[in-house]
Amino acid sequence: MKLTIGTRGSKLALWQAQWVKAELERLHSGIKIYLNIIKTTGDKILDVPLALVGGKGLFVKEIEEALIKGEADIAVHSIKDVPVIFPIGLILPVICERHIPNDALIIKGGDKIINGAFKNLPIGARVGTSSLRRSSQLLNIRPDLNIIQLRGNVDTRLRKLDQGDYDAIILAGAGLSRLGLAHRITEQLSFDISLPAIGQGAIGIECREGDNKVMELVAPLNHYESGICVNTERAFLKKLEGGCQIPIAGYATIVDGNKITIDGLVGSVDGKTIIREQITGDISDYEKIGIDLAERLLDKGAGEILAAIVKM
Repeated sequence: MKLTIGTRGSKLALWQAQWVKAELERLHSGIKIYLNIIKTTGDKILDVPLALVGGKGLFVKEIEEALIKGEADIAVHSIKDVPVIFPIGLILPVICERHIPNDALIIKGGDKIINGAFKNLPIGARVGTSSLRRSSQLLNIRPDLNIIQLRGNVDTRLRKLDQGDYDAIILAGAGLSRLGLAHRITEQLSFDISLPAIGQGAIGIECREGDNKVMELVAPLNHYESGICVNTERAFLKKLEGGCQIPIAGYATIVDGNKITIDGLVGSVDGKTIIREQITGDISDYEKIGIDLAERLLDKGAGEILAAIVKM
């Protein structure tokens, strides 16, 4: 059987697609797998902050269009880039085992782990990130920081740091680890400093609805615990009607095998206001738990924060 994977062309996206390819080849002898590398809107527009580009699915839309047209049989995504509402005819049946969910701080000239490095950054340090979620949380703790927009792939961002454009940058720990760059991490930021993006650290596989043969092939890559946790977070995000470029964060974990806890927040762009809550419930009600947390934040004023951001 032949199978075509739709993917972005960045090193990280290709690593993820190649990993899925290798796993499927290991599971199914004789399968022939090809990559269809697709440039997305998020890849094309590099001179504008993501929050100002507008719309959702900046890194998946064109890949989804290729799926619908039959130019790909599956799409491999970073879950944190995937909107919670899918085009008609597409589904996300597989969430692979989650890797490191934390954000990572990388400082200029750093080559070793330093606990407390973030809190000890110099006053006014130039910190690069393209994420409103990250900047909101960092400014809440360190309002003195000079947050500067940072776009591009991982190599580009590290190069800009090394050439002195920034004193430090924030990247996803999972991406650095997958690319063999974990040695660049100065500090793995705790959730007290930076709660992750929804689904951060997880890889998802998107398919055409009703394409049962393909779904059977990819089904073994689904990781039950990761799927439950990520879908709890996505239910939380969906209720808030937020996208990946809004200051919304959430992370769910399974406790004692039959309970799930989710920690979530909504923050203002300037970081002056952070509304954060955590709830625990039965794992069988995981989607409801995500929705309940969102409603709790909305009751505390999260809706007003999000409405103000949308109007910006």
